[in-house]
Amino acid sequence: MNRTEATAERGEKSNTAQLLGRVGMACYGVVHLVIAYLALQVAFGDSEQADQKGALQQIGSTAFGQILLWIVAVGLILFGLWQFLMAATGYEWVTGGKRTRKRIGAAARGVVVILLGVTAIRIATGSGGGGSGNQKQQEFTAKLLQLPAGPALVVIAAACVLGVAIAAGLKGAKKKFLEDLNTSELPGKAQRWIGTIGTTGYLAKGVVLAIVAILLAIAGFTADPNKAGGLDAALKTLSAQPFGTVLLIIVALGLAAFGVYCFGAARAHKR
Repeated sequence: MNRTEATAERGEKSNTAQLLGRVGMACYGVVHLVIAYLALQVAFGDSEQADQKGALQQIGSTAFGQILLWIVAVGLILFGLWQFLMAATGYEWVTGGKRTRKRIGAAARGVVVILLGVTAIRIATGSGGGGSGNQKQQEFTAKLLQLPAGPALVVIAAACVLGVAIAAGLKGAKKKFLEDLNTSELPGKAQRWIGTIGTTGYLAKGVVLAIVAILLAIAGFTADPNKAGGLDAALKTLSAQPFGTVLLIIVALGLAAFGVYCFGAARAHKR
């Protein structure tokens, strides 16, 4: 095989990985749409588990849903692998520290999404139904609290989550996500709306993550792991506030917007 053929083969494999990763990103969008639906149920008085695991369980709750759950599970793992590829070789359209930050973010996102895909597989096979996301968050927090300087470690973890929340909010407010998209590849109406939808979605994710950080910080300051919680606890905490129903509906619509954004980004993301 000569050099030209080898280059062409690598390009074909890269394009295949890109395609599979984009399909996976669409699956990630599906998960956020279901989370938004569950959040709306919480807003109207239902006690559904409104987090990623609850969304996966909701997807797999019917016979057809079991098939869809397997598709989503495989898609999430492919999306995670694509993020690892982007972490290793992507974001060539930016330079210096910005490229480094984007690659680190892609690697972290890859870990999270692959773990979510594994959870989907466990639910599909009947081996991952026990324990909510909140319970797992509390168990993890309890283990941290048992370590030397455990409360301080939990507070540091809360600060890290808050940093991610602020980054998500700024990414949405400043529309930094558009740097990674070739919006010309989208249909005309989508080109006009992708910025608004992305901003809404990232701001909603920032709000939810900020609440998760606050709950985690309270757990650290009080040395009480039961104060911690994940996405489900954050949404239910928001619902319990004055005008909480209205606020939760707004956040749910924001999460739905992020799900829709994922479909557009899956098509238009730069290589």
